[in-house]
Amino acid sequence: MTYPQTLKIVAVFLLLQVNLVSQASDLQRSHSNQKHAFTEVAERMALDLRSGIGLDKVISNVASSRVIYVGETHDDYAHHLTQLEIVRRLHAINPDIAIGMEQFQQPFQAIIDRYIKGELDEKGLIRETEWMERWKFDYRLYRPILSFAREHGIPVIALNLSQEIVAKVSKAGIDALSLEDKTKIPAEIDYSDKVYHERLKGIYEKHSHTDKQKFERFLEVQLLWDEGMAERAAEYLQSNPQHQLVVLAGSGHLMHGSGIPQRVSRRMPGERAIILPASDFTPEPGVADFLVHDAGEKLPPVGLMGIYLAQTDDGVKVDSLVPEGAAKKAGVEKDDLIRSINGSVVKTITDLKLILMDSSPGDEISLELFRDNLILKDKKMVLTFALGN
Repeated sequence: MTYPQTLKIVAVFLLLQVNLVSQASDLQRSHSNQKHAFTEVAERMALDLRSGIGLDKVISNVASSRVIYVGETHDDYAHHLTQLEIVRRLHAINPDIAIGMEQFQQPFQAIIDRYIKGELDEKGLIRETEWMERWKFDYRLYRPILSFAREHGIPVIALNLSQEIVAKVSKAGIDALSLEDKTKIPAEIDYSDKVYHERLKGIYEKHSHTDKQKFERFLEVQLLWDEGMAERAAEYLQSNPQHQLVVLAGSGHLMHGSGIPQRVSRRMPGERAIILPASDFTPEPGVADFLVHDAGEKLPPVGLMGIYLAQTDDGVKVDSLVPEGAAKKAGVEKDDLIRSINGSVVKTITDLKLILMDSSPGDEISLELFRDNLILKDKKMVLTFALGN
């Protein structure tokens, strides 16, 4: 059968119209689905920042906790003053507290005990715990805390593993440790916190590291640190059920409860609280129980000679000098041996640092040197000059 041309055109038009309506309907459904998908976002959390609370309110909230974790950036003096104030206020409520410190390594516990009991002075503590070789941050940052602990007989617990063990793991991994060394580390290391792993990976990659195998070793060391400190803290809590423990550690070991806190809780369940310095964090839910603002106090500058030192069998040698430093201006030369400062004998770099620890820029010192001179043979000389900054 044949149809008129006009009828054919109408039929084609109607078919095209049906297709367009169908496509429009499909497009409308697609847009509707996209709109619906767009509105399905994750739940939003908010922090009420309209008013702050004083430290007294923070303390009243955490005073019943068995463990209080207080974070720090190691070289920030204001953070350590906050830690001191928290310890001081908690001690006023409950004298049965102890302070766990990342800054000391476990093999030196007996030395710390002697210091707290008054059997060893401050310089003895620094020297015998090898503070300047092992922790290296300025002791004056922590002096107020340790002085308060000594004054009130508050136990200070060395939390950290020895650097010798950590160095071996960093180099070859836990599996490469000897049987004897394995007895010095936790038997169980929990790798299950994948969010923590990703956070550590971000830190690792920020330092221009991309090697996956090296990251796995980095992760192993971090978890070993966390587990080692957590195990020591839990052991203390179990052995001293009447004591509250205040743990002082780098904020990275504490934030979100991922490092030390959850590993202590695994061994020793109980109420805990985490307090971190506000200056180091973008406020976000779950990062800590409290973020505390400080006044930004700075440690007074120490007087400097402007010398890079090297320890030798003969004593402390001048390895190099700061070009515009006080020592170079006074006539000190590379390879000079430092024999004494202000009459105090210098045999080690620690000796020298202890002598100058409480000096200030502008203080005058008398530096006795021994210089190997090809013409005059060995030559002793004394230079007097003011310390720089």
